[in-house]
This record gives sequence, C-alpha cells and structure tokens, in this order.
Amino acid sequence: MVTSDFTELTVRARRLAAPGRRRILGIAGPPGAGKSTLAARLVEALEGHAVLVPMDGFHLAGAELERLGRADRKGAPDTFDAAGYAALLRRLRLPEGPGPVYAPAFDRSLEEPIAGAVAVPRDTPLVVTEGNYLLLAEGPWAPVRGLLDEVWFVDVDPGLRTRRLVDRHVRFGKPRPYAERWVARSDEPNARLVERYRDRADLVVRLPDTP
Repeated sequence: MVTSDFTELTVRARRLAAPGRRRILGIAGPPGAGKSTLAARLVEALEGHAVLVPMDGFHLAGAELERLGRADRKGAPDTFDAAGYAALLRRLRLPEGPGPVYAPAFDRSLEEPIAGAVAVPRDTPLVVTEGNYLLLAEGPWAPVRGLLDEVWFVDVDPGLRTRRLVDRHVRFGKPRPYAERWVARSDEPNARLVERYRDRADLVVRLPDTP
C-alpha cells in the first residue's frame, strides 16, 4: 500500500495508539527522506498519546568511532549500537516498574548521542521510532523488525533527498564541497542499502517533493 495522505496516516497511527498495550510504530527510509519530520508531525497530531524515540540516539560516540577506524563512515550500519537499540525496543514493549523508560537522542549540533534525553512514560500507548535501518534483515539489526508492530517506509525523489542532505550538512557547519563529497561517499551507499529492504514495510509513504 502507498499513501501520501497525512490524515490517513494519523488515523492509522491513532489505531495503534489505542489503550490496552504498548505498541511501537517504526518509520524507516534512506537518509534525508524526511523520516524525522514525519515522525514529529505524527507525535504532535496524537496529542500526548505517543512519544518519539529516534534510532539516531544509538550512534556510537565520536571517540569510539575514531578508535574503531569508522569515523569516515559515520552513519553506516556498523556505526550504531544496534544491539542496544533492540534491547531498548524490548524494554519499551514491556515496560517494568512505575517510572518512565529513558532513551537517548542525537544532538546534530554536537554530532553526538545524548543519554537519557527522552522519557517514555509507562502509560504512553504508542512509541514512534524512526531511522534508516529498521528493516534490515542482517547482522545485529535483524531482530528490530520483529519488535515493531508496523513499519512505514518513507519514499521521496532521490534528487530532492540528496539536496536536503547536503543542505543539512551545510546548516550544521560543513563547507558545501565537503558536504557534497560526504553525501556521495557515505550517505548514498547507505541509502542504496536501505532501499533493498523496503518490501519488508507495511506501508510506503510517498512524501511531496518540497524542500
């Protein structure tokens, strides 16, 4: 199924947020597709019945990427703590105790993950999580799909997507030539990998071609 109707998406998310048990909605797609924007809009539309937990909070710290020799590939599947992300999803599905579960977030101005930045109250019926690799069926990412009640794949024009990525890097302080090289060398191979698994999604969301 393919849709671009935000009202339809909100209705579908509201069904997932029905009381009774915690559900998790995943929003997947390649870098620059608009996943975080869509996820944030959905959480806002659900008016307190959902919390956003980004996969990007599980980026490995810059110092660890340097130690592993992966800093020049930041954003690739092996530059995240995938097992830690899956463990958090399990906790979110079956929360224990009266208090919230805390999740990390990613600070783009620092280019670093921030621990304990997102509180998920026990009585919140829906968690929305977004990221590139929710549908991967290999390595430590393989368990993630089975921990999500639904996954939507965000599709957008590739040219627009790459322009967004370059502009994002520039906005956070990178020179434009550097940003263009980084997108071509790093983000685009990751995007091709993500596209290989789009058929594992429950729904394809075709976003309008706007900047």
